[in-house]
Amino acid sequence: MTDLKKMYSTLRGDSFPMDMTISFGDQTLVYRKKTWKIPMEDGTVDERGLRYGENPDQEAALYELVNGNLLLGECQFIEPGNGLVSSIAVEDMLQVGKHPGKINLTDVDNGLNIIKYMIDKPAAAILKHNNPCGAAIGTSLADAYNRANRCDRIAAFGGAVVTSQAIDRETAELMSQNYLEVVCAPDFEDGVLEILARRKNLRVIRMPRITRLGDFEKFRFVDFKSLIDGGIVVQQSAVNSIRSAQDLKPAVSTYKGVDYACERQPTQREIDDMLFGWAVEHGVTSNSVIYVKDGCTTAIGAGEQDRVGVAEIAIQKAYTKYADVTCFDAHGIPYADLVLQIAQGKRDMAEKEAIDAKVKAERAGLPGSVMISDAFFPFRDAADVGIREGVTAILQAGGSIRDFESIQACNEADPQVAMMYTGQRSFKH
Repeated sequence: MTDLKKMYSTLRGDSFPMDMTISFGDQTLVYRKKTWKIPMEDGTVDERGLRYGENPDQEAALYELVNGNLLLGECQFIEPGNGLVSSIAVEDMLQVGKHPGKINLTDVDNGLNIIKYMIDKPAAAILKHNNPCGAAIGTSLADAYNRANRCDRIAAFGGAVVTSQAIDRETAELMSQNYLEVVCAPDFEDGVLEILARRKNLRVIRMPRITRLGDFEKFRFVDFKSLIDGGIVVQQSAVNSIRSAQDLKPAVSTYKGVDYACERQPTQREIDDMLFGWAVEHGVTSNSVIYVKDGCTTAIGAGEQDRVGVAEIAIQKAYTKYADVTCFDAHGIPYADLVLQIAQGKRDMAEKEAIDAKVKAERAGLPGSVMISDAFFPFRDAADVGIREGVTAILQAGGSIRDFESIQACNEADPQVAMMYTGQRSFKH
């Protein structure tokens, strides 16, 4: 077991060159490999780049754009000097723990991708394997983090947290109660680092440019996907164009000469949740369906092959996570531990039955949620899944031949459900 554990802490060799040049026609971009001089446990200082890639047997490197800009059509990309993750310096690593790996940094990067749409509010996103397991805005940063964490305490274990504001003592105390891999924030108030240091392997990263994330909203970057045969697919990065109520479109459809329209209009609270949820959706792997309520995710379904399936999986996750957080509130232990202790004869079955009854009665906190889909519903079945659980509004891309079915589902619901279109798809692969 000791040898197996060592695999995850060992730094791999790095065969990647210090400089990388990419030419787009007559335009040239120059990148510099990022390395950090980090003190080791034996007192030496080791200069290395990434610890390893997605797995311990994969070499990896991080490159920062240091020269050149890219114009493609009317699109101007991010210029040198505006780096975020790629420009992290060793002095920004306030607590290192160990050299960062590829997943640590891509989780932070996707957290920034979500937080950039909420930078004017106290906001927190918790990422795991490049998907959010919880995201929220709040009355304070501590409130935002606590709400995001309670969405899925289980998945947040070992996750990366990105916040929109400097972390204060109250937020740090909450963070110290769960095991996290990375905490990234624009700054840290006095006394916070001592609290976070209770977790010695936690990576604490200060990123002052987070306060300027709003400037990045309309910036694009070049998105590369390398193929198994050595080929490369290149695309411009996605931009969220749904930023206000005026960007939403009415749910209407025409099928075989018959016009359909969603009869109930969303409330202001539902509109706010639609905008919040669509921002979170930009950081969720497709196919995805998420549920949000009062500026917080209530369930996240990510990366599934069919839309009704991911809508159902998100519901199942909501019930599982709600049972867990309910058990933790009541007994200070995870729901899975309660079940185990009952099986071992250490606790009473009545404790579990009380939690199960509460979760069932409250339907995992889903009633009143807004259902968000990153693409259109090809059939009404996914909409029906959310409606059965008490969602009051739906936001989807629109554009299906059978949009009228989803409109009918909303109109037939009792009480009726509101629905709006984005006219924009939000796939992420």
